[in-house]
Amino acid sequence: MSETTRNRRKQLSGEVVSISGSKSIKVAFNYKIPHPLYKKEIKRKSIFHVHDESGECGIGDRVEIMETRPISKLKRWRVTRIIEKARASNI
Repeated sequence: MSETTRNRRKQLSGEVVSISGSKSIKVAFNYKIPHPLYKKEIKRKSIFHVHDESGECGIGDRVEIMETRPISKLKRWRVTRIIEKARASNI
């Protein structure tokens, strides 16, 4: 019998920028790419709609996310762990 193995799923870490529902968050993934001609690094970011089952993520938290099956129209990622909680700022 041959045993099939699943492919490795993509994993990223980013910052929570918005809470869009009871179990939904938006995570910004920042990265840099070199300019094609001038080779200077350009900042870019991607926003991912992420499923947060426990609902314990807050704005400003650093989280690790993993690619998963489609959960809704836009959600294709889920939270695997919270790397760092955001510090509350006293204004």
